[in-house]
Amino acid sequence: MIKVPLPHAPGTDEHSCLALANSSVTLPGGQRIDELNSPESATAWLVAYELVPVGTGLLAYCQLRLTDLRQSLRRVLASHAAGVEIDPGALGAINRALTAVPSAALLQYDPDKGLLRVPSHPVTQLVDHAMAQIAEDAAALLTGPDADRIAQCASAPCDRFMVRTHARRQWCSERCGARQRANRAYARKMDQSLAG
Repeated sequence: MIKVPLPHAPGTDEHSCLALANSSVTLPGGQRIDELNSPESATAWLVAYELVPVGTGLLAYCQLRLTDLRQSLRRVLASHAAGVEIDPGALGAINRALTAVPSAALLQYDPDKGLLRVPSHPVTQLVDHAMAQIAEDAAALLTGPDADRIAQCASAPCDRFMVRTHARRQWCSERCGARQRANRAYARKMDQSLAG
């Protein structure tokens, strides 16, 4: 799995839907990084976000379903952040993930650990369960108190989503902010040199 050299965007640690949407990112220079580019990397991503248990092994079909959900989330988040009409197809895909399985993990007793909640489904149902949790998080975020703070990074070509930490925040990271400020300073310098 390729590691994205950027820190997490604000809100990503709290919202698995933003983490999934940002699992594919464009870096400066236009390079595209995809954290879900194989069944193994998709499994590692789900394990890292504690959406499936360690030892899970996804099939290519499950990975593709997860990347399809990511695409739908990106479309809904982009429309929401831009304040434009949301594509009914993307919204339908999130709703299908939301209702595919009960989103609650089952209660189980382990003699060594005591009571714990775990998903206990075949692999494809594990993915359904994980996708339902991500969709539930998206629904809660998009309709909750932070909905008006959802934004997309304003530093091209970055296309990550975030929850603004304050009203003036435009960038997902200090790195993107510094790059944008440097681009603006360079453009001003070029304008001055052409004018003078």
